[in-house]
Amino acid sequence: MTFGLLTACYVAASILFILSLGGLSNQETARRGNIYGIVGMAIAIAATILWLPPEALAYIAPAMIVGALIGVVVALKVEMTQMPQLVAILHSFVGLAAVLVGLNSHISPPNFTGAEKIIHEVEIFLGVFIGAITFTGSIIAFGKLQGAISGKPLTLPFRHGLNGIAIIACLVLGYLFLTQDHTVAMICLLVMTGIAFVVGAHLVMAIGGADMPVVVSMLNSYSGWAAAATGFMLGNDLLIVVGALVGSSGAILSYIMCRAMNRHFVSVILGGFGTSGGTAAVTEGGEVIATTVEETAALLDDAQSVVIVPGYGMAVAQAQQTVSEITNKLRAKKVNVRFAIHPVAGRLPGHMNVLLAEARVPYDIVLEMDEINDDFPETDVVLVIGANDIVNPGAQEDPNSPIAGMPVLEVWKAKTAIVSKRSMATGYAGVDNPLFYKENTRMLFGDAKESFDAVLKALAD
Repeated sequence: MTFGLLTACYVAASILFILSLGGLSNQETARRGNIYGIVGMAIAIAATILWLPPEALAYIAPAMIVGALIGVVVALKVEMTQMPQLVAILHSFVGLAAVLVGLNSHISPPNFTGAEKIIHEVEIFLGVFIGAITFTGSIIAFGKLQGAISGKPLTLPFRHGLNGIAIIACLVLGYLFLTQDHTVAMICLLVMTGIAFVVGAHLVMAIGGADMPVVVSMLNSYSGWAAAATGFMLGNDLLIVVGALVGSSGAILSYIMCRAMNRHFVSVILGGFGTSGGTAAVTEGGEVIATTVEETAALLDDAQSVVIVPGYGMAVAQAQQTVSEITNKLRAKKVNVRFAIHPVAGRLPGHMNVLLAEARVPYDIVLEMDEINDDFPETDVVLVIGANDIVNPGAQEDPNSPIAGMPVLEVWKAKTAIVSKRSMATGYAGVDNPLFYKENTRMLFGDAKESFDAVLKALAD
């Protein structure tokens, strides 16, 4: 393959990646966006393989085959509730790849001199630094999402000062890396890598469970910038473009999600908010009113307007298909049924949208928080399925609440709110929810799928 043809393939792949991002910004075009991305990646990989000398394929082909097989097996076995963990661990691979490529680029440097050599060394240093933070940060995020590591933030004394000292140390090492001979520079690079590993782990350990969706998005951005730095190191224009697209889109998404949570991006990075769930909620003077499957079905049967708020609990119970069937049955009776999606519902941006698309819920009845919040006062019944923090009225009513000021779905303004939960445990943020004690709230305890299977049967009968 000629260099001109390789460049043309890379340009075509870049255009397809841009179209892919555009498609993924909307539910109706998301499938087409995925196809664009798949085709673009196939073109990029094929062009790169054909550009390589034949003897290199003897080393690359086995690795590609093994990697492809692992990818297929994981894709077939992973459940929708495990997608956040999968995304986090994939980010760690990108970070580790950037570290390894950077170290290799320094061990076997190209024949650059003068300003070219300095620029290349800066690319190496930045690529390894960002990649190392991404690697360990993503590993910790995976552990928190998987439950292997507590969702409670690790708040060490003087933690911000420790991070500052570590960054200053990396800057000093960077200066030495650029000014010393090859051997000393290699030592500086390795020491910096170790410090960056620790910084990445510490940054994410200090971020609580409530902010994990933002963390996943943030790490996505980091992995993009690490890939872009790797592209500069290798002189690969396509890798630069792809890395820049991923890095910028991840940063924008993180900013949007922070706005949705009334949180500053810097405060999320510095951490310290959110604890692990699982403790019983306690509200003085409150009384919980439990309901039954039959009462829930009767309320839905009499309603003219129903809003369903899905959360992570629905994903865990895998109740989305049953909820979709209930939706179809109610809509057949001319009931106005809609879904309300909070920007940080679940453990991953767009988590609930993907679940509902999987269950074939029509896109036009899936609305964002800003589109539906004003409609709750005219809503007969709200079904809250496994959501907690995103429907917490304490965000508006309690100025001392840890989530005070966070925009939430105002489900308590509906005529009746039915909350499906296994128990009275708090959500992932570990914050008590006064919604459970409102006079118009009814608690439907039990597994979401079992409960709504029974509700579906009651509606059919």
